[in-house]
Amino acid sequence: MTEKNTSGRGQRELRVRVKTAKGRKLSSTLWLERQLNDPYVIRAKKDGYRGRAAYKILELDDKFEFLKPGLRVVDLGCAPGGWCQVSVARVNALGDNPKKPVGTVLGVDLQVVESISGAQIHQLDFLADGADAQVKAWLGGRADVVMSDMAAASSGHKGTDHLRIIALCEAAAEFAFDVLEVGGCFVAKVLAGGAEQQLQLTLKRNFAKVANVKPKASRADSSEKFVVAQGFRGRMDTETVEVQDQD
Repeated sequence: MTEKNTSGRGQRELRVRVKTAKGRKLSSTLWLERQLNDPYVIRAKKDGYRGRAAYKILELDDKFEFLKPGLRVVDLGCAPGGWCQVSVARVNALGDNPKKPVGTVLGVDLQVVESISGAQIHQLDFLADGADAQVKAWLGGRADVVMSDMAAASSGHKGTDHLRIIALCEAAAEFAFDVLEVGGCFVAKVLAGGAEQQLQLTLKRNFAKVANVKPKASRADSSEKFVVAQGFRGRMDTETVEVQDQD
């Protein structure tokens, strides 16, 4: 049902209330209610994006400008496809702007992802043996941007979930080191929790600039943040660059 609330300014707000259903846990009901009332979920439907995550990458790119026409992008953990949709438009993968170079977008996910015009999508377990070699074969060369929104299924234990997602980020970073052009960019979702410090140090040795950002589109109660590493310079063992924490 929908509950109507009237604010002090006379404006009416609508909030969807979800009733419990037989066989559905309370936690599932609360999650569904949050989704139905999430402004970014509502906005995504209006804008034609497949999920609220599209606004996270839009905000990051608006700030750091790493998606440009003509660039080659790899999106790891691309389901349901919002990041690919944004990338296709910003690297001009469809050639909609004939005056600018045409880029490419390669998306990979453990799940089946519905095709996206302008993107090459593959189903693959990125942690499986030989998976990185397969992605390199699909890529057919080097990349300018490697992005990772990979996340493991929640175990319900914060410490375990944190370690799992850091392991995914580290695997994505190792792949990025192998395929990025000099000057390239690596973007990945991480969860705050302490174990990400080694990843940060590794990125500082390999990139000219590393920033940690929590986009406005990330839920306030989420521990997720995004690392944006720019200016790939190859594997470095000594030089360090200060990590910037940005809001």
